[in-house]
Amino acid sequence: MARVVIIGGGPGGYEAASAAAQLGAEVTVVDSDGIGGSCVLTDCVPSKTLIATAEVMTEVEEAGELGVRLDDGDDDPANSVRVDLSVVNQRVKALAAAQSDGIARRLADDKVRVIHGRGRLDGPETVVVDDERLPADVVLIATGARPRVLKGSEPDGERILTWEQVYELDELPEKLIVVGSGVTGAEFASAYDALGSEVVLVSSRDRVLPGEDADAAAVLEDVFQRRGLTVLGKSRAESVQRQVDGVVVTLTDGRKVMGSHALLAVGSLPNTDDMGLVESGVSLGDGGFITADRVSRTTARGVYAAGDCTGVLMLASVAAMQGRIAMSHALGDAVTPLDLSTVSSNVFTAPEIATVGLTQAVVDAGGSTALVAKVPLADNARAKMQGVRDGFVKLFCLPNTGIVVGGVVVAPRASELIHPISLAVGARLTVDQMAQSFTVYPSVSGSIAEAGRRLHLRN
Repeated sequence: MARVVIIGGGPGGYEAASAAAQLGAEVTVVDSDGIGGSCVLTDCVPSKTLIATAEVMTEVEEAGELGVRLDDGDDDPANSVRVDLSVVNQRVKALAAAQSDGIARRLADDKVRVIHGRGRLDGPETVVVDDERLPADVVLIATGARPRVLKGSEPDGERILTWEQVYELDELPEKLIVVGSGVTGAEFASAYDALGSEVVLVSSRDRVLPGEDADAAAVLEDVFQRRGLTVLGKSRAESVQRQVDGVVVTLTDGRKVMGSHALLAVGSLPNTDDMGLVESGVSLGDGGFITADRVSRTTARGVYAAGDCTGVLMLASVAAMQGRIAMSHALGDAVTPLDLSTVSSNVFTAPEIATVGLTQAVVDAGGSTALVAKVPLADNARAKMQGVRDGFVKLFCLPNTGIVVGGVVVAPRASELIHPISLAVGARLTVDQMAQSFTVYPSVSGSIAEAGRRLHLRN
């Protein structure tokens, strides 16, 4: 029986553990933060739970147009609804803990041993936890990453916060300055704006979400502007300092932005320090991220890596897939190498931005001759009924075959709408196959079929 030791209990770790147990291995998980890792306890699950409340507030804010009135006669329901952040955050933490407990029960059912502690390698075949040495035929490193902070602007958990600390707040920030306009910064800026905070988003780039589809980012910026959220483009933060009753963010051009709280969303650092990795033959790349190939192998024989510590698309779904792939490869099961061209991802702003496959940036740069069709949601009957004006569906297909190679959806619940496009990309369906499939009328998903029809290649 193969002995598998996994360091880290996040998605890459616990999914790998279940997969290895199913393949008959003796599995031990070494975890220091709690089963589920930061994804479940302080990052993905908590943030999306907070955003779920923000989504309700957005719907309430826009309900007046649909004829919704409150008993007090106010024409604007948003004026009569407020958020109790202490209750919201209590729910966030309770749901995260419940999710962690559920995963722990699943591992127990799979006969996976869990050791609480910090593991390190002593050579590629031994993991050390405190005074215990664990011999291993296969090791998986899945230690995740932590928030990066600005030098000299260390978070205090009260006024200067990372995205892991916001759930300790009892009151809604009066004016929140979000430093960083990537996915995390945009999501929290959108959420706290909907919850009722005044929000300033400091972006070092010329637009928010510089790594996402430019058309999608433009829609989000328009929405931000309409809702009164301030975006400071081409503005890099130099420091964040606490004051008696707030914070001051100093920009590199000398401007100062005053607020009640600041949220740092300036990237992540891998949790790979002091683990004996290099000494055991595991190569680290730029920034300390572990170098891993498409089947999750590191440069050390028998040592694999999965999740944010590899720096490969920091998504829970990718981490889980890397973990499962690693176990399949290590334990002799059929394996399909990781294919990033089929990965779907989502930005949980309002509206959401979901993407899969080929990007507009690659097409614009001449890296692909794909054809593109874009259908605005303003033309969709169901969207009109719901009062939705912002957003679109975009499809990319190959010019000769019509095979779908990518897509973008900007809409409420885009995370749910991207799935049929992901299926098309993964199964190499054509735009005609998508267009000829029945959709419900009226439905927002009908715009996906409409985009397919617009890309029809006449014989």
